[in-house]
Amino acid sequence: LHYQAQIDGSRITGAEALVRWRHPTRGIVPPADFIPLAEETGLILALGSWVLEAACAQLARWATRPHMADLAIAVNVSIQQFREPDFVGKVLAIIRRTGARPDRLKLELTESVLVDNVQDIIQKMGALKAKGVVFSLDDFGIGYSSLSYLKQLPLDQLKIDRSFVRDVLVDPNDAVIAKTIVALARSLGLGVIAEGVETGEQRDFLAAAGCYAYQGYYFCRPVPVEDFEALLASVEAGQCVTE
Repeated sequence: LHYQAQIDGSRITGAEALVRWRHPTRGIVPPADFIPLAEETGLILALGSWVLEAACAQLARWATRPHMADLAIAVNVSIQQFREPDFVGKVLAIIRRTGARPDRLKLELTESVLVDNVQDIIQKMGALKAKGVVFSLDDFGIGYSSLSYLKQLPLDQLKIDRSFVRDVLVDPNDAVIAKTIVALARSLGLGVIAEGVETGEQRDFLAAAGCYAYQGYYFCRPVPVEDFEALLASVEAGQCVTE
C-alpha cells in the first residue's frame, strides 16, 4: 500500500490507501493496468480484502502513537465486494482482528455501486455506520446516481472527481459543477473533499467555493508508509505541507 495525504485546511487528517504492484522485472505496475484485470477475474475480492486488512492494521499501529492516533485511512471498496452477502461481517471481523478504530476507517465507494440493488447497499452501509465506519462517495458527479438515492445513503462525505478539479480554472462548466457539489454537500450536511488538486490556484478556487479538504499532488504523491510518516513529522515540525 501507498498512502496519499488528505488535507483539511493545512492539517493532514489522514490518507487514502492506494494499492501498488511491485513486479520483479517490470517495477511498479500502475493500478490502471491491473485493477480492471482483477475485477474481470474476480481476484478483486481477495485483493480488496488484503487492502482493507493492511489498512486497518496500519490504523491500529498509528493508534499506539499519540500524534497519529486520530489519523483516518480511506479505502476504496469495489462493487463486487459490496455485493457479497457477508460483506458487513467481513469488514467487522477485520476491524476486530486488527484492533483498528472503526471511526478512523473511511470506506470510499463509487456511484457505480448504486446501479442496482440500492436498498441492499443502503442496509449494509447502515450496519457498518452503526459501528462507527465512515463513508465517502468517490468520483462524485461522473456516475449514475440520482439525488433521490443520495439523500437515502448514510454518507459522511462527497469527493469531487479530479476531472472537474483539473480544469476548474479554465472551464466554466467544471467551475460551476465543483461549486454545485460543494453547495449540495453542505445542504445535505455532508463533508466534501476534492481530489486531484495539483496547483495552489486550484486549491484557492476550491477554498473560495467553500471546500477546505483536499487530496492531490500539490500536497503529496502516493508514497510508502515510511515516507508518509516522515511527511507528517515535517508538518508537525512547522514545515508547510506543500514544501
